[in-house]
Amino acid sequence: MVGYAFMGAAHSQAWRTVNRVFDLPARASMVAVCGRDAASVAEAAQRLGWAEAVTDWRELIARDDIDVIDVCTPGDSHAEIAIAALEAGKHVLCEKPLANTVEEARAMVAAAAKARAVGVRSACGFNYRRVPAVSLMRNLIAAGRLGAIRHVRAAYLQDWIVDPNFPLVWRLQREKAGSGALGDIGAHIIDLTQFVTGQRITGVSGLTETFIKERPLPEAASGLSASAGTATGEVTVDDAALFIARLDGGAVATYEASRFATGRKNALRVEVNGEHGSLAFDLERLNELEFFDATRPAAEQGWSRILVTEGEHPYLGAWWPPGHILGYEHSFTHEMRDFIEAIATGADPTPSFEDALQVQLVLDAVARSDSSWVSVAS
Repeated sequence: MVGYAFMGAAHSQAWRTVNRVFDLPARASMVAVCGRDAASVAEAAQRLGWAEAVTDWRELIARDDIDVIDVCTPGDSHAEIAIAALEAGKHVLCEKPLANTVEEARAMVAAAAKARAVGVRSACGFNYRRVPAVSLMRNLIAAGRLGAIRHVRAAYLQDWIVDPNFPLVWRLQREKAGSGALGDIGAHIIDLTQFVTGQRITGVSGLTETFIKERPLPEAASGLSASAGTATGEVTVDDAALFIARLDGGAVATYEASRFATGRKNALRVEVNGEHGSLAFDLERLNELEFFDATRPAAEQGWSRILVTEGEHPYLGAWWPPGHILGYEHSFTHEMRDFIEAIATGADPTPSFEDALQVQLVLDAVARSDSSWVSVAS
């Protein structure tokens, strides 16, 4: 694994757990973790359960005892690491968004296609696909329970940078992160809505906004926390992104991604309205799925809550008795479960780099969108 902060910790939890929960045709061994600071990565290796720590990711892809490279670094290094790993014959799992630019993403797709021809697999880590309630949502839509899809609305709201004195961490710098709320959390809802509906976004019109243009430079940073120094620097990414979209199945959609929604810590919500009913998922109620069945008699209609903890629900058969809920970290365990099974059986894991490129194309379209702005008459 390359990188060991927020996502590195989440992925490590999943690698430690996956073979203890699921009966899989291959077993993951946590061989080595890589980071730039020798002391910090050594501490992380011990804490997170990795056998070794190294400071150069090139060492990892040169080793014969490593089969998989898990990329958990900022977006500016995804392409270089993933392409080199694939060319070295390593399977690659890469965090989202796939890259910082469409050009980088296309190069990664080309490398993945070439590697796939010789049995080397790759996938992008959109973990929310693996929440059981989300998988159930997709299954119900695919089974036709909503009929033709009319509306999709999605929002992902956070507030961790509302304080103007919060430091200028890497996620607020375009050269490292690619974009702000748009790519960081907007990518999730773009992928999630396309995943559950089976429809792809074909056109967008959007706007982005940066509320705080300058911030203190960080003295120290880890994950989503940091301490501020006295010098300042320019914020070069968006704080919020909003856009409307059309999907190729005829649905229309609205999207909102913001890291300035005061009081919202990690609020992701997706609702799909169809001719025969509606479904809604709220990450803050991760084990539940809301369902409105318009085919029921009018006197019996109403929103119902499905508690997604039954053994028949996606992934749940390996966990606890019904009613014993799961959490955020389980989505990563399910991600590793699907990745390992695909590699062991010679299948292509999903979402593929091609799927992730499509998300990247949407991000790029939103960033380039020059929507007509009409002033309201006084």
